[in-house]
Amino acid sequence: MGSYHNILVNALVNLGDVVLATGAVALLRKAYPEAKITMLVKPVVREAVENNPVIDEVILFRYRAKENSVGQMWEMAKDLRRRKFDLSISFDRKLRPALLCWLAGIPARIGPDKVFDSKPSRVNWLYTKTISIPHDLETTLQAETYQEIVRGLTGQTGREKPVFARVTDEAEAEAGALLERLPAAERRIALCVKGTFPLKTWPKEYFVEVVDGLAKRQNTAFFIVGAPGDRAYADEVIADMHHPVMNFCGETSLVSLAALIRASDLFVTVDTGAAHIAATTGVLMVTMYGCTSPKRWHPINEHARALTAEMDCCPCSVRPEDCPSWPEPECLWKVTPEKVLEACEELL
Repeated sequence: MGSYHNILVNALVNLGDVVLATGAVALLRKAYPEAKITMLVKPVVREAVENNPVIDEVILFRYRAKENSVGQMWEMAKDLRRRKFDLSISFDRKLRPALLCWLAGIPARIGPDKVFDSKPSRVNWLYTKTISIPHDLETTLQAETYQEIVRGLTGQTGREKPVFARVTDEAEAEAGALLERLPAAERRIALCVKGTFPLKTWPKEYFVEVVDGLAKRQNTAFFIVGAPGDRAYADEVIADMHHPVMNFCGETSLVSLAALIRASDLFVTVDTGAAHIAATTGVLMVTMYGCTSPKRWHPINEHARALTAEMDCCPCSVRPEDCPSWPEPECLWKVTPEKVLEACEELL
């Protein structure tokens, strides 16, 4: 294991992956406790890694192929060169950040031979060392793949849990203001009803049945969380409900979302980035999977339950119109409300 003092971590991935990758950063921190660790991320996930106990600094990668020039890429490479990183680690295997690190003259550039799929890539040519990932990606937690990259570099054998940003007093206040809008109840249950694409989105009518079932058991206040773009869909789900449900989509930052979920008694969610944020809070949670597999994307939380139909065709990345059982994909519809209610009852 080399001695490094100024480390750049490339993680140009989506929110859930960034959260999962922080476990690998925590492992890296254990190997190099005195090093400065900087994370290169997309602007949309900034809040997950700013003010994070295992990350010292965040650089935002604002490049868009249709908008940015080669000159702007070169300016960013010069900025990285001025920072004098002595090690870069790729958690994304993307060409542009690897090229930036090469142009910046970072002497040690580490990347895996696979991270999301096993397709060969010329990006390996830009690494000074390629870490071999020995396991099957589809049957191994993605967080384990990220940590295997660090173990391959450092020789460590341990594991770390993902680490989310510190919840600030301001975020606590934002969450508290939302909770005050809920009716008085013995329990507060959070819902996330929309996935990033249709084959992740559990049927609306199933959410209605789950809310009906949970409302019968105890006096409960319900609310939906999600991104601003999820708000209209959440309103459609609420319109079919037989009990009051508040729509908080778009009303939280990522950090106040964590505070809000942490203050809840239960989180019922589809497979999305919010599920991995929730897992870091330790909340009781049930996650429903469709075209993705909990073998790879299970929330890292001992209080989490993952439900899947275990279809032979899963995991898949097909378009909805190519799914043989669309518009009622069996991978989602076979995860019934009865199964979700049973898991909720077990937890509660």
